[in-house]
Amino acid sequence: MALLTPPSAPGSPPPLPHVRGPARVRARSALWRFRFLLAAVCLGAAAAATVQALRPPGAATVPVVVLAHDVGAGAVLAAGDLVVADVPADAAPGGAFRSPDDAQGHVAAVDLPARLPLAPTLLADTGLAGPAGTVVVAVRLDDPAMADLLAPGLHLDLVAARLEGGPGETVARRALVRPAPGARAPQGGLLGAAPTDDGSPVLVAVTPEEAVRIAQASVGARLVAVVVP
Repeated sequence: MALLTPPSAPGSPPPLPHVRGPARVRARSALWRFRFLLAAVCLGAAAAATVQALRPPGAATVPVVVLAHDVGAGAVLAAGDLVVADVPADAAPGGAFRSPDDAQGHVAAVDLPARLPLAPTLLADTGLAGPAGTVVVAVRLDDPAMADLLAPGLHLDLVAARLEGGPGETVARRALVRPAPGARAPQGGLLGAAPTDDGSPVLVAVTPEEAVRIAQASVGARLVAVVVP
């Protein structure tokens, strides 16, 4: 129900208009009413600043090459297998690769999980890998001196000569000679290496089918290498 203002008595002065207080007074009144809320906000800001000041600095990181996905043992690392990521400095292995180009083309020595920082100790000698679609096998030739004359990069036809005589059989064509792990640098000789009498086997890259024929022939035949273009 609306309240009616009683009329002014005849001859009485008119009522005074409502006058608002100064702005400063109103502000102080508002601050007083909300003093608890303001105090809570100030305390929260102070606590957040204290936590931030006491937080230890972030661990130093270094960029290293890691695997983009799981890689199986024997796989040749390609550009799509490698990415650069920042890892804590104390988690980076010694000698870790810093550029994908440094690790590309190497062979995984064991099964490697994704995001693992790569180092030379996790990879096999690149000489143990051949071109795509080939496998590397060790071949012991009939003439040990010939084995010491073969330099990596040469192509060979491998011929199996039967011990009982008869025509020979070519068991591999254009087999690619691969470097042996830990082999000494060539020092001379017919094809760049000094001959010795130790009869070291020769590593060659051949197709899987040729690898089977070489294994079968090595049981009952002498293997002879013919250098081809």
